[in-house]
Amino acid sequence: MGYTTRTGRRPNEYASKSAHAYVIKDPTVQAFLAGCETPKKAECVDLSTQEHLIADRSVSNPIKHVIAIDGGYSEVIVRPEFPSATICFFQFGALIFGIDDLESLEQSPFIDPEDMGKLKRIQRIKLTLPVKNVALKGAETLTNSIRLAVYNFFKQEMDDGQLLETLRWFLFEEYDKPTDVWILASCPSCPTANVPLSRTAMSADGRFCCSACSAPIYLTDVFRLHEAVDDELGAGGILGYVTTTLEQLILVHFIRLVMKTKPSLLEDILFIKDGPLAFFGQTANMQKPMRRLVDFLFREHNFFLAGLEKSGPFVEHAHEIEPLLNLGQVMILDNDYIYRYVIPGKADPANPYGRTTYYGNKLIFKAYTGSLHVITLPTEGVLSHPKPSDFHNLDVVLLNVGKLKCDMYDDSLVPVALVNKLVSLANHPSARILQKFARKSMANGSS
Repeated sequence: MGYTTRTGRRPNEYASKSAHAYVIKDPTVQAFLAGCETPKKAECVDLSTQEHLIADRSVSNPIKHVIAIDGGYSEVIVRPEFPSATICFFQFGALIFGIDDLESLEQSPFIDPEDMGKLKRIQRIKLTLPVKNVALKGAETLTNSIRLAVYNFFKQEMDDGQLLETLRWFLFEEYDKPTDVWILASCPSCPTANVPLSRTAMSADGRFCCSACSAPIYLTDVFRLHEAVDDELGAGGILGYVTTTLEQLILVHFIRLVMKTKPSLLEDILFIKDGPLAFFGQTANMQKPMRRLVDFLFREHNFFLAGLEKSGPFVEHAHEIEPLLNLGQVMILDNDYIYRYVIPGKADPANPYGRTTYYGNKLIFKAYTGSLHVITLPTEGVLSHPKPSDFHNLDVVLLNVGKLKCDMYDDSLVPVALVNKLVSLANHPSARILQKFARKSMANGSS
């Protein structure tokens, strides 16, 4: 790493313009590159071994409403003289539409959610986290600052209750036969592992006490973010995990609200999450209670949920093989196919792709309109070789994905495009404005 000037009186130290030659000539580097594998091109892909079906356009459509959920974040520097001091602004939201209104917007070339009268907006939800070299007053460390910020976010009162109540309902399975204990992998304050958190011992505001050190434990510590934060190097590595986790907890929150008010509405609603149906990193343990909730909803209700991916290796692969697919064709991705063509590696039947992170399986769908989609649909259990019968309401979900096509972006859906516009934070001008706002607010607070 080179030196940078702080005062402008001396030049920056720039990287060497010729040092790459030593890397190129190194035999160990050459041998390493020769031994690497990359995703396969279309001419190397054999689709004949995969489960295929043609989407049924004649199926009766029970869906009357679509709820789309997305989130975004922006990290900003809060002190110009200390560029290592950063915080992150998150924004999450969900939009609900009548399916009839959405069908009329399928071909809309312009989308402006602020002016769309037929759009019913569900409130935006905001979270601010310290990322590096910033601490909350009253919290001794960066780790504790993040724990407290996440806990306060879940505890805040919203129009429809607290996310903390939803988290308790979700973890202890209060929607069915409540469980009594959740095992926390590690205490945030001491080396104790496998700390039991009893539902009956939880305070009204979602707190426990560690049985070994008596330090407070928040219900939100189940996300295990404290295990991935380094008080010196920062918390940059958790930002993506926080986003995907909170998107799905907001999904759970809306499911809970529907079940609380009128459970039969679940049979009229298609939930769409931007991204795969999975929890990653430290929060991957959430996929188990999520799978149990989904299994319950399939057992007791007619539940509709899909995760739509806009980028990543599966989307890249889908576009690579797109000329090989017919309109209306659905290709279910099994373990062997994923590791042969998408993720370089060797398939292990005992370890299906995503077994510790996903609560569903992937498929590629080429709609009758020509748009291409990578979709995760929930399944019961971890499956190495899913069959069409393993996906509940497959034809209904595909029918609505085809109906919701938006021509504004490649292979986009109207609800996903709209919700992204409402919650995404652009580098320009959003990040610069947030940066100035944070600097001014923190300066006022420390004066």
